[in-house]
This record gives sequence, C-alpha cells and structure tokens, in this order.
Amino acid sequence: MIHKLKLIACFFFIGVVGVAQEVEFTEYDLDNGLHVILHQDNTAPVVSVGVMYHVGSKNEEEGKSGFAHFFEHLLFEGTDNIERGEWFNIVAANGGSNNANTTEDRTYYYETFPSNNLELGLWMESERMLHPVINQVGVDTQNEVVKEEKRTRVDNAPYGKIIYNTGIVPYMFEKHPYKHSVIGTMEDLDSAQLSEFQNFFKKYYKPNNAALVVAGDIDIQKTKKMIGDYFSTIPSGPEVNKIDVKEEPISKKIVATEYDSNIQIPAMIFAYRTPSMKARDAYVLDMISSILTDGKSSRMYKKMVDKDKQAIQVLAFPRSMEDYGMYLMGALAMGNTSLDTLAASMDEEIKKLKTELISEEEYQKLQNKFQNRFVNSNSSVEGIASSLATYYTLYGNTDLINEEIDIYRDITREEIQKVANKYLQENQRLELKYLPKSDTQ
Repeated sequence: MIHKLKLIACFFFIGVVGVAQEVEFTEYDLDNGLHVILHQDNTAPVVSVGVMYHVGSKNEEEGKSGFAHFFEHLLFEGTDNIERGEWFNIVAANGGSNNANTTEDRTYYYETFPSNNLELGLWMESERMLHPVINQVGVDTQNEVVKEEKRTRVDNAPYGKIIYNTGIVPYMFEKHPYKHSVIGTMEDLDSAQLSEFQNFFKKYYKPNNAALVVAGDIDIQKTKKMIGDYFSTIPSGPEVNKIDVKEEPISKKIVATEYDSNIQIPAMIFAYRTPSMKARDAYVLDMISSILTDGKSSRMYKKMVDKDKQAIQVLAFPRSMEDYGMYLMGALAMGNTSLDTLAASMDEEIKKLKTELISEEEYQKLQNKFQNRFVNSNSSVEGIASSLATYYTLYGNTDLINEEIDIYRDITREEIQKVANKYLQENQRLELKYLPKSDTQ
C-alpha cells in the first residue's frame, strides 16, 4: 500500500521557517515473509539499500552474549559468490559505502550507491541473507576484531562502561536479557562452537524476520521486479518467538560503585528504568533529557557548570529500547567537588521539573529543537531508509516517519511535569559513583 501523509511545517529555533518534506513510501510483503519498504526520491542519483533483522542482544541465550553484535562483523566475511575479504572492495569499486550496527533489539546492514548500482546492492544483501560463508576461519578472524573493538571502545575508553551501558545494565535488569551488554563478553564468544554461530544464523537471518528498505533514486515497478528476482526464492524460517520477560518495578534505591582505570575525574550517575520506546512517556523523557542537558543553555549545564562550577560536564539521555528503556543523567566533578554535592544539585533540578511548569519560552525552544531534529533525520536517503526500517521493525508502524513529530508537538508542559514525577523518583533509581581506579584496587 502507498502512504501519502501530510507536509509538516517546522519553525526552527534560529528564526526561519523550514519544511519537513513528506516521506512517501510503498510497503508490501513477499510470500516468504520479507517485508519490503520503498521510498522514491529522484532529486539526486543516490540509492540506499538496507536490511534490518529483528534480532539483537536480547535474543541471545544465557552464556552466549555478544552473538548478535558478532554477526554484524561476521556477515561481511563473504558468501558463496563473494570471495572472503572482497565485500568492502566491491562496494568501494562501485562508488558506494556501507556499514552495519547492532542494538539490543535489531541488527541493520546497508549500502549506499550511485543509483545505477541499485541492482548490485540488492544482490549483495540477498547474498548475505541466502548463503553467507560461516566457517571457523571467519569466526576466528572476527573474534579478534570484536575483541579489539571492545578493548578500544569499552575496556580502555574513558567512561566506556557508561557510554556503552556495560556498567549500568546489570543493576537495572535482573531477569530481562537487557541485563547483558550488546558487545557481550569475550569469554562467551571464545567458548562458542562454530555450529552455534551457524544455528544462530539459521534461526534469525530469514526473510520472515527482516525488513528490506530501498530509498532514493529508483523506479518503483522496476525495483519491485529486481527485489522479486533476488529475494522471493529465499526460503522463510520458523517464526521467531518474541521475548516476553517482565521485570518487577524498582522500588528501592540501588547504590553502587564502579571503577575505571582510564579516568581521572569521578562522575555521579543516576539511572532509571523506563517504559518501552513505543510508550508516549518515552517521548516525554526524551524532552526532559533535552531540558536538563541539551547544550550550554540547558538547566543542568547553566547551574552546575556555569554558575556553581561544580561540574566540568553534565549528561542526560534516554536509552530507548523495544521492551523497556533506561534514562541516565550525571555529571563529572570539577576539582574537589564531592559526588554527593553533584547528586544534590541534580536532585534540585529534578525537583524543579516536578514542582514547576517549564516556562512558555523554554517550551517553545524545546519544540523548535525537536522539529529541527526531525527534519535533519530525514535529510538523506540513508537516514530515511534507517528510519523506515526502524519504525516498521520496532514500532510496528512505518507511518511514524511522518507522524512522530506530532507526538512531540502534542506533549504539554503539564505532561512533562507529570512524567518527571512518575519516573524520576529516588527510590526507583540506581545511584552510581563512577571512580578512577588506582593500582591498589
């Protein structure tokens, strides 16, 4: 079916008027269950081909952490018709770029080419889905790649446990597989057998667990024909069971300390468990995050960095996920400022959100920021392709690419205050002191 949704006029905070163009798309299913989404934009000779598989770290079995992220690397090794090590060379030789990324809930692969190479992109993704080569050589090679990534981004990176949540999620989830980080543990990957990787692929990398998105300079009918040629004969797999694990609400404050040998400046972190990314409250928490720390005019920055000189930096961000979410806020101490002082200052700002409506001026500024962000997210065919795949796979509503801004517009000052009172409670959070690690610890 074809969706034609309204144009959205956006007023930017810089004072000029911008227009978020309507994103028209066609979506349908192949007989094997592959969901196809097509967006035609002939303004530039570029096309993006992406496949999102509904598998992330939450789908991993106990003791098999890191599998989903591992496949993000492993499936570039080669296929029956693409020699090992040639994937990136083929893309580059044809004027393209490509990448992949993994979250708790999904894995996304994409290529962007000049539009005359659309068929090449479709062929490569059908190769990845149909018959990748998964052998011991590839597993051993990518195991070393993943280890180096973990060392670089998490183990040896300042505040890596915070940025990648490895130091947060074990405290926030007891039952749900979100308690494991996306990158997993090297012990689990080292102990895995080749057959387990092959079985993981057979279980999750099937057309009925995927969405194919093509966005850019295309002809819809010709693209449908090519998609049928390359994907319709790929056999579907058994239905993937959804994760249905319920967590008891956090009702007592969790106090913890983590150490990091890569830092010199301690940090105070608050973390709250929040609802699914599909819940309206998740959107409100996104706005609350912006109020607190988005830029130098944000509340926490003005108070704790500029005015009181307590922190050299502040942070607050929601971590939206399909089943639950997390909301983190924190500050890095300035000089000899104690972490208890930082905690008290953050609580002051939380209290203000709970007891006072934000001003009309602040509210309008907030709306402008989100409208600007919305426009920017759909400013490239890569961004549109990723958004279409995400809204279908995780939200079950592809229309959100045009409608989501209306959710933000509809959020009121009173609702922001209400959500702050609902979730930002002291007895519902983790209080984490993040400290430099000495040689003796």
